[in-house]
Amino acid sequence: NIDIVRTPATDMELDLLKFPWPFENESCDEIYSSHFIEHIPMAYTESGQDLLCAFMDECCRVLIVGGKATFIFPWYNSVRCWQDPTHRRAISDVTFCYFNKGWREQMSLGHYNIRCDFDFAPSYNVEAPWAGRNEETRAFAMKAYTNVIQDGQCICTKKAPT
Repeated sequence: NIDIVRTPATDMELDLLKFPWPFENESCDEIYSSHFIEHIPMAYTESGQDLLCAFMDECCRVLIVGGKATFIFPWYNSVRCWQDPTHRRAISDVTFCYFNKGWREQMSLGHYNIRCDFDFAPSYNVEAPWAGRNEETRAFAMKAYTNVIQDGQCICTKKAPT
């Protein structure tokens, strides 16, 4: 358990927005991050990289090829995303497209200052009463209404360099 403040559950006190982290390249099998990425400020590193992009690049650096990073976050279209005044970003499943090199190339985003390359698998839990509805109705509700999904999850798997 890594946290910026010492608590009984903290194994290591570390500011995860100061790079590089004190871990060797490809030294981690797994990263688990619950309700952190939405708190990353809309700011830049000293080199001009967006902090979320720098955070994802650092996750990629320390993960082994095939290593997984699981992110849990309040869904962008949920009151949970906006009720906490310390949340700084809205995260959706599409946010993780930007951390896939092939997608960035397809979208002509090579100029984005992002180096990481992850395959990703987003998921979420649809709230009642929408959970029992047919797929088309759920898909519409998820995009058109708030609070259909409370939290999202995305598992990012580090790809081998190409």
